[in-house]
Amino acid sequence: MVTTSRPTQTHTDEHHTHPEYSDKVAVLLMGYGEVESYEDFANYNEQALNLLTAKFAPVPLWLYPPLAKLLAIFDLHEWSHQHGNFVSPHNEIFEAQRAGIESNLKDRWGEQVKVFKAFNFCAPHLPEQVLAQIKAEGYSKILIYPLLVVDSIFTSGIAVEQVNQGLNKLSTEAEHWVKGIRYIPSFFDRPDYIKLLAQQVIDNVEKKLAVAHLPSQTGILLMNHGCPHKAKGFTSGIDESQELYELVRKELMYRYPLISIGWLNHDTPMIEWTQPDVTTASKNLMDLGATALVYMPIGFATENHETLLDVDHIIGSLRKKRPDVTYLRLDCVNEHPDFVAMAAQWANPLIEELLEEADMMVKPNLAAQVRAQIAEEFHQHDGHHGHDHGSHDHGSHNHHGHDHKEHAHHGHSH
Repeated sequence: MVTTSRPTQTHTDEHHTHPEYSDKVAVLLMGYGEVESYEDFANYNEQALNLLTAKFAPVPLWLYPPLAKLLAIFDLHEWSHQHGNFVSPHNEIFEAQRAGIESNLKDRWGEQVKVFKAFNFCAPHLPEQVLAQIKAEGYSKILIYPLLVVDSIFTSGIAVEQVNQGLNKLSTEAEHWVKGIRYIPSFFDRPDYIKLLAQQVIDNVEKKLAVAHLPSQTGILLMNHGCPHKAKGFTSGIDESQELYELVRKELMYRYPLISIGWLNHDTPMIEWTQPDVTTASKNLMDLGATALVYMPIGFATENHETLLDVDHIIGSLRKKRPDVTYLRLDCVNEHPDFVAMAAQWANPLIEELLEEADMMVKPNLAAQVRAQIAEEFHQHDGHHGHDHGSHDHGSHNHHGHDHKEHAHHGHSH
């Protein structure tokens, strides 16, 4: 769709001669969501298994419901019996993030922008349900905004997958109700996010540890979401997570030489996960002389049971073996005012684009016609290409920047 700037209106009837321009944008802020009721564990796990595990593990579909119930028993034991009826603060923090981002956006856009939240696994905020609300409130331009640090099939991939499923169910008209879409990719390499993470480490070390521990003996664990190495061809987030780690490490390494990545893995049988895991990384830093360890989540923007329970478990088991070491777990960026402000700032250029461009006009019932037309063009081009290699001007370039001689050479070399 070609983007056109909104024309300047000089007459009262100007809008009759120009395409329509929707004057408001729905920002769809998306997170994982976590269950807040023990009765919901099985349902939550089944959805998570379906969307997550299916991308990397060979699990047959019929196994999901019983496996989800089994996992629910483990969860209930861990969260209820071991942790005194733990309820994850994730959803509450995410709502604070949503409200903060909306407040920042309204300072600039007023009532033209509203921020809706969706959770991948938790009703009544499933993407399909929230999209229905967006449509009902008259929004036709959407900014899809996964508040997840890295892009992968397990994070934003699932978010977009669910948005597409929801849009399919809601598009019953001949002309699609959505008139504009933009997407905010991950923020693993945003300089303001990197500096905020590093500053949180520096501030906490200076406030709580510096009085008793030398900088060279203060180990920093920068924790990313663990990734399986094989994800059925999907992007798993390993590359982005490693780059995120390196960027934060560079901000800190001149102060604190003992820094390691630590992957929070969901260790599953027969699946190779990213290494070193947080436990191994902790032991490595202690072997190098760390007398204090700082656990900073960098691959998570919002607190969840992994950054809380899992890290607490790891620290608890390490403390039994090395009680002489000081262990400090830090928070995610959560609703930190600086983070909320920068998250809103990242959205501003795309909101501006959506408001300034003419409404798209997508007619899903034309898909078969378009498909047939493109197939016909391909057939004609393929036939022409196959019979006429020698007649092309070898100095001219095709669309991809290769000349036809080179293109033909590549085609036959396979």
